Amino acid sequence: MSGKIVNNVFRASGVIAATPGGLDWSTAVVTGSTLSASAGKGYFINTTSNACTVTLPSSAEIGDQIVFADYARTWSTNNLIIDSNGNNFQGEADTYTVDYDTVGQSLNIVYADSTKGWLPVSDDAVSDVGVAPATQRAIFGFGNAGSPAFTGVTNLVNSSGVVQADVSAVGTARRQLSATNFGGDKAIFFGGVVSPGGNANASRISNIVNNSGVVQSDVANASGSVTVKYQSGMTTYGSTGQAMSAFGTNSSEANISLSNLISSSGVIADDVSGVSGATARTAVAGAPYGGDKGIIAYGYPDPSTNISNKISNTGVVASDTSGVGTARVSPGAAGYGTDKAIFAYGEYTNKVNLVSNTGVVATDTTASGTARSIGAGASYGGDKALFYGGNTDGSGRINYANLVTNQGAVGSDQSAVGTARSNLGGATYSYST
Repeated sequence: MSGKIVNNVFRASGVIAATPGGLDWSTAVVTGSTLSASAGKGYFINTTSNACTVTLPSSAEIGDQIVFADYARTWSTNNLIIDSNGNNFQGEADTYTVDYDTVGQSLNIVYADSTKGWLPVSDDAVSDVGVAPATQRAIFGFGNAGSPAFTGVTNLVNSSGVVQADVSAVGTARRQLSATNFGGDKAIFFGGVVSPGGNANASRISNIVNNSGVVQSDVANASGSVTVKYQSGMTTYGSTGQAMSAFGTNSSEANISLSNLISSSGVIADDVSGVSGATARTAVAGAPYGGDKGIIAYGYPDPSTNISNKISNTGVVASDTSGVGTARVSPGAAGYGTDKAIFAYGEYTNKVNLVSNTGVVATDTTASGTARSIGAGASYGGDKALFYGGNTDGSGRINYANLVTNQGAVGSDQSAVGTARSNLGGATYSYST
C-alpha cells in the first residue's frame, strides 16, 4: 500500500479506524499575543485583551490539520493573525498579511502542498449565538415637580408604553439626575442635586431598580474617587450588562468630561479622566446603539453644542465628533429598534435625531409632540421607546408621553397619569412583558 493514511491508527490494510478523539485540543485557552501552533491540534483563541499572532509549523506535511476557534467572540475587535512561517497560505507567499476578524469565527486549515500551502477547508462564523431577551418595561423617576421642587416619585411603564400612576420612592428626592439600564434587566439612577442647597449641593447618590421595578434605598458611593455630579449622560455598553455615566457638572458648577463605569451588578467605579479631544460639558443625554456600544451627545459648554462622543464596547469614551442637527441642551435619548438610538426635544424644540447602528447621527426631523426641554427617554417593549416629562417654554412642567416606533417615528402627545415634572431620569428594565 503506497501513500500515507493518516487516520489508520493500526497502520494496516483493511478497515481504517478513526483517530480516537479527533484533533488534540489544547486544554488551555490561548490568551497571549503569540502562539506557535502544532499540526494535529485545535486551539481556543481568546483575543479579549489583545490580538493573537499564530505562527504555523515551518515543516508541514500533506494532510496536516490545525483548527482555531474564537473563544470569546472577540476576533472582530482583536484579530487572529496568521504567520505561515515560510510556507504559502492559499497559494500566496508568506509576505502577505493574513488575518481573521469575524465574530465567532472558526478556522480549519489543512496543508495541501508547497504550491498552495495551507488551505482553509472552512472558515465560518458561528451565527447561532445566545441572545439576551429584550427589556420590556421602563421607569421614570425623581425630578423637579415645582412644588415640591425636588421629588422622589417614580412611574413605571408597562410593555405597551403606558405610564403608570405615581409610586413614592425610598430614595432621596433630587433633580437633574440621570438613569440607565444595567445588568440586563435592571436600572440605576445616579447623581443629581438634592434639596436644600441649590446646584452646589450635587450628589453621588445612586438607587438601583430591581427587575420588578422596585427602587432600592440610597447607595452613598462615598468614595472621594467618585465625583459628585448632575446632568451627566448615561448609557449601557458591552455584552454583559455594563453601564457608564459621563460628562455633567460637579459641585463647583464646572463642566466635566470624566466618566464612571458601572459594573453588571450596579457598582459605580472610580472616576476615569476624560480623553483628549472630548469637550467637557453638561446637560447631555446618552443611549445605547449597535448592540454593545453607546453614544452621548449635545449639551452645554456655552453656547449649546451638537457634539457627540461614542462609547466603545469596552467603555472607552471617544473624542468629539462634530454632530449634525440642531445644537441644544437637555434633550432626551433612548435606544430603539434593537440596535439604534434616538435623541429628541431639548432647549424647547421638538427636533429629533436618529442614530444608526454604526453610531452616525442623522440630520434633524421634527416630532409631532410639544417642544420641550429637560425631559427623559427610555426604551420599552423590546424595540420601542418613549419620551416623558420635561418643561415647556410657556406652560411649565408636563407629564406628556410620546411613543417612538421601532422605526424611530415619534408620536403625538399622550397625557399620562404621573406627576408633571422636569429634570427627571428614565431607563429600561425587566425581561418580562
